[in-house]
Amino acid sequence: MAKMARDEEEQLLKQHPHLREYIEEFSSKVERPVFYSKVPRDLKENPSPNIIYPTKGVVFIHIYKTKDMDFTKYNSIEPHLTEETENKSDRIMEKILERAPFVGLVKTDQELKDQIHKFIEDFIVISDRPIDTKKGNKIRVTPTEKDAIEYDIVRKIVGAGPLECFMRDPYLEDIHIITGENVHLIHKVFGMVETNIFIDKKWANTFSQEFSEKIGSPVGEGQPIADGTMTDGSRVNIIHSKDISLKGPSMTVRKFSETPISVTQLINWGTFDAGIGAYLWLSLQYGRSLFVCGETASGKTTTANAIIPFIPPEKKIYSVENTPEVIVPHPVWQQLLTKQSGPKESHIDMDDLLKAGLRSRPDYIIPGETRGIEGRVVFQAMQTGHPVITTFHAGSVTKVIQRFTGHPINVPKTFMDNLDIVLIQMAVERKGKRLRRVLSVDEIEGYNKEADGIMSRKAFEWNSVDDSHQFKANRNSFILEERIAKNAGYKDVMKIYDEFDTRKKILQRMVEEKIFDYYEVLQIIWTYYKEGIKGLQISI
Repeated sequence: MAKMARDEEEQLLKQHPHLREYIEEFSSKVERPVFYSKVPRDLKENPSPNIIYPTKGVVFIHIYKTKDMDFTKYNSIEPHLTEETENKSDRIMEKILERAPFVGLVKTDQELKDQIHKFIEDFIVISDRPIDTKKGNKIRVTPTEKDAIEYDIVRKIVGAGPLECFMRDPYLEDIHIITGENVHLIHKVFGMVETNIFIDKKWANTFSQEFSEKIGSPVGEGQPIADGTMTDGSRVNIIHSKDISLKGPSMTVRKFSETPISVTQLINWGTFDAGIGAYLWLSLQYGRSLFVCGETASGKTTTANAIIPFIPPEKKIYSVENTPEVIVPHPVWQQLLTKQSGPKESHIDMDDLLKAGLRSRPDYIIPGETRGIEGRVVFQAMQTGHPVITTFHAGSVTKVIQRFTGHPINVPKTFMDNLDIVLIQMAVERKGKRLRRVLSVDEIEGYNKEADGIMSRKAFEWNSVDDSHQFKANRNSFILEERIAKNAGYKDVMKIYDEFDTRKKILQRMVEEKIFDYYEVLQIIWTYYKEGIKGLQISI
């Protein structure tokens, strides 16, 4: 159950006074919010949501909208510091900074958080009496003050400062910060929401500079734009200069999801159907190369991560990225990142890493995103027999071919048959709703000398009228019959469709059984590889 039981709700209110105070104040004006442990996706259909859910630690989120509101409101409920508590926090911070140089090497954020917790325990004495702030060298705090102080110090030293509450929320996709305005977010369930976090112009410059230093890409008037990655993998873009960002410094954060969305969840949401899932399953098992294409924020990386479990578990994977977004569950995964900081001679780009990858003898190469001339090396990899999965900005198979064969990538047309499949995914408007849909799956057959063009075949196509996907290449698939069945040793290539149907049924049954957890889905796929249908825990 996503809704919290009443006793669980009361326990939270008892443990977190800041939450109780917020509820009491809000409920005096508007109806009391409903508590959820997890946010069901079907709440998206509610025109007037009024819910609270927990994030990591002491932060809670309240989402609500009334009929007279233009935007859905997103209120972060965090421990707050009184003037006296803030003074105590400042004194504890001074003690931490004095002690910190004498601590050994701290390698991870979690180790740093643990060390801060230990420092705070050393410097305080907990008492329900808020008076007499000193006891020897220790600072007297109440249990409520301790929670608020620890949250405040952690978010300043390790976290994202005023954005820390957002970084703890697993339901966010994007964070949009514009100076002098309330922060806006893209929520996975409720779409665009307006928050209660305001970025004051008075400290906007300092904030953007401090945040840029956290991502290892300092900004200033000499370098007004910075891109970087937070320790959790979230991608950050900062525009610092007022000459460029007229309202003042602005920033966008694309949140990193710790656990990928599963292929069955995408099928359940209608992004694509079980038929496309089964087709991709066969294609990736048998080493076909795939480009996942679409516009910005169309869900390309989400889809790519969801289908990576289709690669057999014993395969060696080699991923290359500018920012870490690809998630690979395989035991042999070589994860490499480009390097753009430090002296110019020490920079390593995608092109360098892809060339190195060809010498590492991987079974599959996954460039997180192909943008420019590194596309030549991507095709070299495919020519040498390495299956490739990558994302690419293009709205159709024609645009993919044009961009790869045109400047600056300049892949010869005769090389295009090294690519097998082009999947096009877009964010579409349908009946007033914004949806992510795979619009088409196209098969690349090869270069036609007479037409001087690339021949392709439509395998799947989205029908916007009834929001369904049609298998256009059923019993006529070039990839399934010519590239997979023949190479896999099928005497009758049409038998490949029996295997297609079996895998389609497996995916459909997982959706029916509501098996949406990424790792549960992964286990079923890999069990099928090892033991076949008999090894599955679901009936087919």
